Amino acid sequence: MQSIEKNIITIKEKINLAKKMGQEVGLIAISKYFPVNKIQEAINAGQNIFGENKVQEAKEKWPELKKQNPKIELHLVGHLQSNKTKDAVAIFDVIQTLDSIKLAKILQKEIIKQRRNLKIFIQVNIGREKQKNGIDPDEIGNFLEELKVLKEFDISGIMCIAPKDENPEKYFQEISSLAKKHNLKNISMGMSSDFETAIKNGSNFVRIGTAIFGSRDG
Repeated sequence: MQSIEKNIITIKEKINLAKKMGQEVGLIAISKYFPVNKIQEAINAGQNIFGENKVQEAKEKWPELKKQNPKIELHLVGHLQSNKTKDAVAIFDVIQTLDSIKLAKILQKEIIKQRRNLKIFIQVNIGREKQKNGIDPDEIGNFLEELKVLKEFDISGIMCIAPKDENPEKYFQEISSLAKKHNLKNISMGMSSDFETAIKNGSNFVRIGTAIFGSRDG
């Protein structure tokens, strides 16, 4: 079994091969279900962007790690329940899963209250799948219009999860078109199985868990 450090090096080499001239790509190490000692291995290997799916798990693992490693940027990549917003704003630097006006208003109040400068991504249900969270691609324009009334609220990106067992390319192309149309500079798409395709289609954040840390118990 390869070390976490070697896995990170391998993935970064693949990222460099996939990206276009001038394209910057951030590697988000998805550390859900992995213990602090595994995360520390990744930090020791120079990794400083991480992602967690659950606020409670992040609350247990990350405050001390972030205190010890102030350059860490932590992304929430799982669904955010409104009753977890206070903790999410305190712990995370980027929220990638905004999917409703109701949540946006709660987030805005907490961001102002805590005087935090968070970046927010809109989650898009690119496959229009009933079981997944996210805004319908056809509603992104209307959603952004509704968000304009919120102050101190930085919508800086768009994220998606391509449907499982389908060729992701057409979905990635659609996300890239949406980002360009609505002037959203950050695109978060691509995971362990499809990140190279995502990068070739404009992604500048890829979310990699298994290919860095190995298989999960959870």
